[in-house]
Amino acid sequence: MFTLLNPFALLALLGLLVPVAIHLWNRRPGREVAVGSLRWLAAGANRRLRNLKLEQVWLLLLRAALLAVLAVAVAEPVWRQRQPASRGQVLLSPEVLGTPAFTALRPTIDSLRRRGYVVRWLANGFSRVPSGAWRADSAVRRGGSMAGKATDAEQSKGFAWARMQEAADVFSGQPLFVVTSAAMRNFQGIHSPLPTAVTWQLLPNGVANTWLQAAALRADSLQLQLQLGQSNEMQTSFRLVSVARPQPGAELRVTGLPALRFEKDATGSQLKPLRISGDTLANPALTIPVRTQPLHVIIYATADYAADARYLRAALRAAAVGLPVPLALTTTAQIPTSTTPADWLFWLSDAPLPAEWRTALSKGTKIWQEARGAGVADTATLATNEAVAAAVVVFRRDKIVPLKTALPLWTDSQGRPVLTRQAQDAGAIYQLHTRLDPAWSELGDDPALPAQLLALLQPALTDGPPAPETALDQALATQDQRVLDPAQLFNGSASPAKTNPAPLMRLTPAFRVTDLRPWLVLAAGLLFLLERLLARRREVRTLSSPLS
Repeated sequence: MFTLLNPFALLALLGLLVPVAIHLWNRRPGREVAVGSLRWLAAGANRRLRNLKLEQVWLLLLRAALLAVLAVAVAEPVWRQRQPASRGQVLLSPEVLGTPAFTALRPTIDSLRRRGYVVRWLANGFSRVPSGAWRADSAVRRGGSMAGKATDAEQSKGFAWARMQEAADVFSGQPLFVVTSAAMRNFQGIHSPLPTAVTWQLLPNGVANTWLQAAALRADSLQLQLQLGQSNEMQTSFRLVSVARPQPGAELRVTGLPALRFEKDATGSQLKPLRISGDTLANPALTIPVRTQPLHVIIYATADYAADARYLRAALRAAAVGLPVPLALTTTAQIPTSTTPADWLFWLSDAPLPAEWRTALSKGTKIWQEARGAGVADTATLATNEAVAAAVVVFRRDKIVPLKTALPLWTDSQGRPVLTRQAQDAGAIYQLHTRLDPAWSELGDDPALPAQLLALLQPALTDGPPAPETALDQALATQDQRVLDPAQLFNGSASPAKTNPAPLMRLTPAFRVTDLRPWLVLAAGLLFLLERLLARRREVRTLSSPLS
């Protein structure tokens, strides 16, 4: 269907009057006739005005067509071609395969397939799920052939919302039925509104994981400290368990965990899970190093940051209860030297970080910095994943624009970073864009601050950076089973899926739009060349005509 996006531009067609007027006025000049009186010239002029008629009609038509084509091109013509309206897309996340909830949802997806929907992976490229693999119901339950095709889809974990925004653009005008896990870890980033044609089905995990998060061994103790993590749909928690120190090469059995082997080599001690028959929890990537040294933390604070240091010191001592190793905390008003071994340096000062401490980043030291200067007034609340957490207000923040490579760990209600992590060599710089001082924020009085600091000191990785850095980090991050509140997902932008989501799918016509302006410009160029050719031939013929 031919459509003009700017029909008022057709007023330019009035320009067609110009070549017509030129042709009527500039007739082909007559031959010169020798006369003896000027009255013959006056009579010829009068006859010229009385006998106006078109000449060189083909040249006139060419010029008129050239102007008409340019006028239509200015009107922005497009060709709209209707696409089949009965076609929709089912976007499937691979992690839901084999779950009981997905098995119960299969009849709904089958009904959509019979209506013309295409099943695709929610991944880069949105490749189709082969019909043969989909019909192999046993392969789906075991994650067989279908799971083998989902390698690229695994890369989309953590960014389901961003991937859906891309799908809404690729399949514009088509109804989308999305099936993903409800795990909170899959919905990182900013949630922009989605089209109303999206129906999103969240599937519960229905499992509770228990895993080994960290381990520590004191030199003067016969006890091995284990930090165990447990996660369900409501929360993720950690607890410390003490067991007898095993001998190198011995197996360790802990309730809820797969069998572990205590190993010791030149690099240190570690606990490695053993894969046994029928054991699906044992993951070779979950090899946990056993720490033998305390956690050394230094707080350097000037007089202007005395309040920040007080809140920070109290929060760190509270967080130390959850550490598997002792906390060696030092507070000083004198600039510390990097020769002092430190896992963490909290730099609370307006002065720039000394070069020697920047060098210490290469050795694995992590540095915490807060906002410097007076900052700017602001009113925002700290975003949190806990539904029962109290709102924490930020009153002031700095003017620093985080680098694109900095990972936001804490954000406010407007999506702006409050705490960022910039990796540097083996260490990292943590930039707090506000302060713990009560004049800056309510962070210092927040009861959740010790738990948030504990996630940094001994990374829980469920609240860690969006892109885990090592294979161990990735394996630990997948243990988080907390689910997203559907109210956050369907906040006026998408429709929540119900028992039978098919009626929610209003099929809207989809069109493929082709811009015709490039073709019209090309046609105008050809018409101009032809017009010049004919005009040139006319001039040559006129000059070569004999005079009588």
